[in-house]
Amino acid sequence: MANPNKAKGTQWESDVRDYLNAVLGLVDEYGKFLDPFDAHNVRRPAQEGARDVGDVHAVPFVLECKDVKRPSVPTFVRQAEVEARHAGFPYGVAVVKVRRSNVRSGKVHVGIRTWTRVRLALGMGAREFAERYTFTASLRGRDTARWYMTTELDSFARMLADTRALCHAQ
Repeated sequence: MANPNKAKGTQWESDVRDYLNAVLGLVDEYGKFLDPFDAHNVRRPAQEGARDVGDVHAVPFVLECKDVKRPSVPTFVRQAEVEARHAGFPYGVAVVKVRRSNVRSGKVHVGIRTWTRVRLALGMGAREFAERYTFTASLRGRDTARWYMTTELDSFARMLADTRALCHAQ
């Protein structure tokens, strides 16, 4: 790949995909899917031109993965939400790499509206949800469109598993 920044971004997307597949028990010890046709496998989709569908699909979430020096989190979260709509998924989140840390320490940023929708779907109160998945708030100004909640990728993986279990039970 000629562009080193693109290569770093692609590697981060692959690392996130591989981590989630492993922690969710969807792959064997060699990283091969246990069931290649399982819709719950976390995948990197082919891009579809002007209507970007996100970097990683982890049903019911679209993940916009970023490996940048100076993150612009509100912009990344908005981008993830737009791409989730393009892909037909209900939730979009941004996953930002933390320098010199392992994948599970990556920061997952969730817009306040998406955070609330997931919380309500899981039937939890705000405090219970924030504590269970170790979310912290970034509330910038009065414009709630710029508010977001942050957790680490390992906590997001637990939330993803719980969300999937709820959907499967219904």
